Amino acid sequence: MGKFQGREISVKYFKQHASPGGYTCCCCPQTDLPAFRETSSLRETPPCAAPVPGSAAAGPALGQAGREAGGAERIGRAGPSGPRAQRPGGCAAAAPLCPPLRACRHGRGAALLPRLPRRPPRRLPVRLRARGRAQRPARPRVPPAPRILQHFHTTAEDYTIIFTSGCTAALKLIAESFPWIPEGTKQPSSRFCYLTDSHTSVVGMRGIAASMNVLSVPIKPKEILLAKSRLPAEEQNCTTPHLFSYPAQSNFSGTKYPLSWIQDIKSGKLCPIKIPGKWFVLLDAASYVSSSPLDLGVHQADFIPISFYKIFGFPTGLGALLVNNRIAPLLRKTYFGGGTAAAYLAEEDFYFPRKSIAERFEDGTVSFLDIIALKHGFDVLEKLTGGMEKIKQHTFALAHYTYTVLSNLKYANGAPVVRIYSDTDFSNPDVQGPIINFNVLDENGDVLGFSQVDSMASLHNIHLRTGCFCNTGACQMHLGISNEDIQKNLQAGHVCGDNIDLIDGRPTGSVRISFGYMSSFEDAQTFLNFIIATRLSKLDTETPFQSVTKPTTECVPHDNSSFNSADKLSQILQISDGELRNIPSEAETTGRWQPLEPEAESIRAAVSETAVPTCRKGGKPITVAKIYLYPIKSCSAFEVAEWPVGNQGLLYDRNWMVVNQNGICMTQKQEPRLCLVNPSIDLKQKIMVIQAEGMDPISVPLEDNTGKEAVICESKVCSHRVKTYDCGERIADWLSTFLGRPCRLIRQSSDVKNKSHQKNTKGLSSATNISLSLVNEAQYLLINVASILQLKEHISARLKEPLEIEELIQRFRANIVISAPESFEEEEWVEISIGALQFQVVGPCSRCQIICIDQQSGERNKEILQSLSAARGRKTNFGIYLMNQPLHSSFSDTLSVGSQVLPVLKENTEIQPPTSSKEKCSG
Repeated sequence: MGKFQGREISVKYFKQHASPGGYTCCCCPQTDLPAFRETSSLRETPPCAAPVPGSAAAGPALGQAGREAGGAERIGRAGPSGPRAQRPGGCAAAAPLCPPLRACRHGRGAALLPRLPRRPPRRLPVRLRARGRAQRPARPRVPPAPRILQHFHTTAEDYTIIFTSGCTAALKLIAESFPWIPEGTKQPSSRFCYLTDSHTSVVGMRGIAASMNVLSVPIKPKEILLAKSRLPAEEQNCTTPHLFSYPAQSNFSGTKYPLSWIQDIKSGKLCPIKIPGKWFVLLDAASYVSSSPLDLGVHQADFIPISFYKIFGFPTGLGALLVNNRIAPLLRKTYFGGGTAAAYLAEEDFYFPRKSIAERFEDGTVSFLDIIALKHGFDVLEKLTGGMEKIKQHTFALAHYTYTVLSNLKYANGAPVVRIYSDTDFSNPDVQGPIINFNVLDENGDVLGFSQVDSMASLHNIHLRTGCFCNTGACQMHLGISNEDIQKNLQAGHVCGDNIDLIDGRPTGSVRISFGYMSSFEDAQTFLNFIIATRLSKLDTETPFQSVTKPTTECVPHDNSSFNSADKLSQILQISDGELRNIPSEAETTGRWQPLEPEAESIRAAVSETAVPTCRKGGKPITVAKIYLYPIKSCSAFEVAEWPVGNQGLLYDRNWMVVNQNGICMTQKQEPRLCLVNPSIDLKQKIMVIQAEGMDPISVPLEDNTGKEAVICESKVCSHRVKTYDCGERIADWLSTFLGRPCRLIRQSSDVKNKSHQKNTKGLSSATNISLSLVNEAQYLLINVASILQLKEHISARLKEPLEIEELIQRFRANIVISAPESFEEEEWVEISIGALQFQVVGPCSRCQIICIDQQSGERNKEILQSLSAARGRKTNFGIYLMNQPLHSSFSDTLSVGSQVLPVLKENTEIQPPTSSKEKCSG
């Protein structure tokens, strides 16, 4: 399971079965708990623990799985016991800043989960044999379909299941087959209405609707709540079909929209827009059904697209569309694929569809092996958890706890640590799902970019989802991004899914965590401790937040009234020092809080369109101190005193890279030992010599081998596609032996360099495409020795041990190291000249976890990135990117150590970030 993506788990869980005899404490999975009865040694129940039949314990949860699987008597059966269950000292102590639930006899707290077997059951062999005649594989009708319908509390009399490749394919199918009435006919035309808080795949349906000459109307959540007037009686008799789509649960914020809207809209009690006709409802349930029960017997939507992997993690390429049988006969279909025709003629326009709605719409061979597995998936889910209601209460309890802690975290000056984007106060699981969306703030209330937070989280082995989460409407609503802002951000180079997190100091997206049925209290603790460790100093955590001693003994109530007051909500946490419940909530502080001592924002060194350059006057001269090139991407540096410059940067810099057996670029993030591979260039002999400890040196020719024998292939460097060719078996075997995994060396093809990896760079000639080698972002990376010295003092103080400046320089993997009088003055430059060479500054380098790797040993130390973040005002920028000025680049130019650097300053230091779609870290 990925961190906080609990609904995405391995398929292996579907091959395992819960043991009926015992339970495992998820805070100490190696310890088996004995009989769990009313007289159990449990003293306090975590908010995610389920009530035991006949027990005094109260509250729903995931914990007592097996209740439906085996009855109450099975829960009381003793599990295995032994020396491990009574090991000295119980469980390991929880992290000090975020203490555990005290819920089991070990002194730890978490949900009680059914104990899984230590090994999966033996797989039975499967034999496949050909049928007597070639035909489409039979659709598995009996086992999966009734079980799926049973999960949603309905039957085949009311709904038909159409299997698709995913939820998106199901939505596309609806748009293509809905009985639209276009504009310009004698009848009133149809409308497609959708809630603005909808997934991209829902909004994308308007493209198909437009092609059919049907208008689409976006509806804001507040507007639908006000649209309660009925149409006149004469207009209610109109039969023009309209479609309204809304999510049962927002995938952005976790807000649950009323399921009562379904009947209200279909009956005419609620009108999305005032227009005569008959409304049909599309309920996007993909996010909702992953952690909440959906009763289609009560809430009979017309279309319900779902994704199975979001429910129990498998399979990833299979979804379904549940279609109400009352509208199914009205659906239209123009294309017919294999298996959908009862009969057709090849020479005449004759086609007769199959009678079954499902077979009519399932073109080609369905994923029948995955479909068969669904029954087992639902059965095991029920056995492990006890049902969706318990999953709902369990996941909400974790989200409620995490929300309460996050919303009360404060800096020493009283500023909130995070800004949470939510429409609820997390007091009711019927209106709020287990999703928390937020941005991290600094002491001044400024937003930290989500890519910075993601980089820091990766050091703690936490995977976060960042951006707008394929829900631009909700992102705009919560972050206050206007339509004009979206268009301006696009012009600045920001696109959906990239890592440009701040533009003009404003966030382009946020961070999201979500809990699934496999999530535990330890997951919540791990995340909270990460936020505390990276955002708050020891002084901050002492007052007002030092440690959360425990959640209350009360479980998440079925009676929502008990969560209506802020006082009762604050009692969820008890603080040993500072009394967290007396601290104003984030909602009270964000609106009126002002920083006590505002600090000027760190200057970002990307070029602004409005920047006015001025020459640097006076001061000590700036010179080039060191020059490095990295012939093989992510391998060791090659230091030189002078080096020729080409149209892609330093000659041979990052011309080669190591790829795995699947052709994917390998970096030090995946393989830190790459830093121990030492390439050097011999220009006279025209070879690159590669060395590593314990290996004989090996050489690779510098001449391009792009003759007939070379096979040109396409590779990816971040989001860029480049043409490369393989360097042969000899060097592949050498690298594979040293790294201990299959890999190969490839080189960028010179024949297509100028075409394959180009970048339109802001600030440079608009008519010129800048050619790049296998770098991530720009041709050069420059750092300042004075900046290194200032950072060294900060890091040494945190590590409490001396740190060599040479080691720090190597960690930042720059091409040009300069010696300037002032630290970080390079961030004020708009362009520089070094000898006859002229360079444009294109932006700051936002650092990733590669700087945590010691380039001499390959060992990681996450303190380096954390120290950089603390030293730079919670940002991780260090160094600036440069590009050759196109008019001045020449193959004959040379860059030399000792050359004077002449910078040009910019007047306006409020500048745009670089237009990159990936982390800006050196490879």
